[in-house]
Amino acid sequence: MVTQVAPSTLDMATMCPVVERYFAGFNAADYRAVAALFAPDGLLLAPFEDPIVGSEAIYAYLNAEAVAMRATPMEVETTPTDAGAQQVVVKGRVKTRLFVVNVRWTFVLVDKALKSAEIKLLASLQELVQLDRG
Repeated sequence: MVTQVAPSTLDMATMCPVVERYFAGFNAADYRAVAALFAPDGLLLAPFEDPIVGSEAIYAYLNAEAVAMRATPMEVETTPTDAGAQQVVVKGRVKTRLFVVNVRWTFVLVDKALKSAEIKLLASLQELVQLDRG
């Protein structure tokens, strides 16, 4: 199921409460709450990083790297997987102190916990190089 609406009217809590709590915690800089949403062996697959495993490592990473970021989900697609998990793909934007970039988050949930969250930047290499120049 795909839902695309204005960010102010996107009711992600109805579609996937865990993912909604991820964005609420992220935007409130409550990285401890975000990390607690992950399964004990949960993975955060962040751009340009090795996999970050476990809630304590995820908390430490977010606390160091996500400060002052704001995520705006704009489109959500949920799909059950063959393994009995649920995949939730969210497209939107992340605003940092220096720039705004389009992002796709792919969440895999098992038993109402995040098994993984993969974050992909939706920008060309040229756009990323220009961002780096500031």
